[in-house]
Amino acid sequence: MYAVIKTGGKQHKVKEGDVVIIEKMNADAGKKVTFDDVVMVDKDGEPVFDPKVLEKASVTGTVIEQTRGDKITVFKYKAKKGYSVKQGHRQDLTKVKIDQIKV
Repeated sequence: MYAVIKTGGKQHKVKEGDVVIIEKMNADAGKKVTFDDVVMVDKDGEPVFDPKVLEKASVTGTVIEQTRGDKITVFKYKAKKGYSVKQGHRQDLTKVKIDQIKV
């Protein structure tokens, strides 16, 4: 059984026992989190999209750690204008272990 959840502006396909890296959540390591925004559930091999079923569905997980992604370099440049800007960025992320999918 798997589910598709929406969090941080993205959708993630999760199964019980999976470890998912998502956008930063305000929860400490070891805390339980619940994802109520379920987009789809696979029930007995059949996908379920019924809004009445999905509003009752939820996915619970445990926060493993707060981490940061790899550093990316943003470089802006305009030819013949003497304009260049170099900037770095590291995204804050949360690692979550999926415990249970309730339908």
